[in-house]
Amino acid sequence: MLAFVIRRLIYGFFVLFGVLTLVFFIFNILPGDPARMMLGQRADQAAIDEINRELGLDKSIFYQYTLYLNDLSPISYHSNQPEDGSFYKSSKFGGTILFSSDDFKIVGKAPYLRKSYQAKKKVSSILFESLPETAVLALAAIIFASILGILLGVLSALYKDSWIDKILLLVATSGMALPSFFVGIIFAWLFGYVWSDWTGLNMSGSLYEVDDLGRGEYINWTNLVLPALTLGIRPLSVVLQLSRNSMLEVLSMDYVRTARAKGLTLRSTLFGHALKNALNPVVTAISGMFASLMAGSFFVEIIFSWKGIGWELVNALEKYDLPIVMGAVLIIAVIFVVINILVDILYGVLDPRVRV
Repeated sequence: MLAFVIRRLIYGFFVLFGVLTLVFFIFNILPGDPARMMLGQRADQAAIDEINRELGLDKSIFYQYTLYLNDLSPISYHSNQPEDGSFYKSSKFGGTILFSSDDFKIVGKAPYLRKSYQAKKKVSSILFESLPETAVLALAAIIFASILGILLGVLSALYKDSWIDKILLLVATSGMALPSFFVGIIFAWLFGYVWSDWTGLNMSGSLYEVDDLGRGEYINWTNLVLPALTLGIRPLSVVLQLSRNSMLEVLSMDYVRTARAKGLTLRSTLFGHALKNALNPVVTAISGMFASLMAGSFFVEIIFSWKGIGWELVNALEKYDLPIVMGAVLIIAVIFVVINILVDILYGVLDPRVRV
C-alpha cells in the first residue's frame, strides 16, 4: 500500500511540474509589457527598465523560468550579491534560513506566487481570499447533486422501463449535454429576473455583500442558490445514472432475491441491504467530481458575479495581470491533483486490485 501511495504522489508531482512549465511558457511568450502595466502609461523608461531588472524580464525566457521555479520552490536559493540581480531581490521574501555563506543562502519558505501587476498585493493573498467562495459553491453543488441524484437514481431503478424511468433518463441526458454557461444564463433570466418576485432570488451576487445602510459586510446565502443549482446540473445527471445502474445490478443479485423470498418488504430490502452496496461506486465517483467542480466553476462564477477563483482569473485575463492568472491556474491544478490522489488512495483501500 505504501508503494502505491508513493507512486501516486510522484505521479502528482510530475503532473504539477508539467502544468507549471506549460503555464509559464504560454503566458510569458504572449505580447505585453508588465512593467508599463505596473507603473502606468506615463512611466519613464528608466523606471520601466528598473522594474524589468527587478522581475528578471530583461533576461532570457529560460532564466526567467529558473527564477519562477525558485520563487515557487519551498527550498530556494538567494544570493547575497547585488550583482546577481533577481536572485538578490528574492532574498526579501522571508522564510527560514537553512544554510548560509558569504555568497548565498538556502531558505525554506512558502511558495511565492509574486505580486499582482494591478492591485500590488501578493497573488497568494488575493487568491486565498476568493478560494473559500469557490469551495462553498462547489460543496453546495456536490451536496445538491449527490442527494437528489441518488434519490432519483433509486426511483428510476425501482420503476425500470416505466414512464418515470424514461423521463428521468431524458433529464439526465439533457443535463450532461447542456453547457453550464447556457444553463446559467437561462436560470439567471428565469429565476432571477422573470420570476424574481416569487423566488426572491437575484440574477447575480456573491456570498459576501456590503450592507447599503453601513452595517458592514454580511453573508447572503440566497445568492448561492442559482449558481449551486447551475453547477450541480451535470454531476446530478452523472450521479442519477450511476445510482440507477448500480441499483439495478444490486437488485438482480441472489441475496436480494433471497431476502424478498423470505418475506422482507421492498422498503426493508432496499434500505437494509441493497442501497448500501449500490452506493459504493457512487460515493467514490462523487469524491472525484468535487475536484472537477472546484476547477470548472469559471463560467458559473462569471455569469452570477460570484467572486471566487474563476471570477478573479477571468478579470485578471482582461487586465493582462499574468501573476494572478498563473497563480490561479496553479492553485486549481494543485486542488485537482491532490483530490484525485486522495480518491486514488481511497480506491486502493476499498479495492486492492487497483494497487496492482
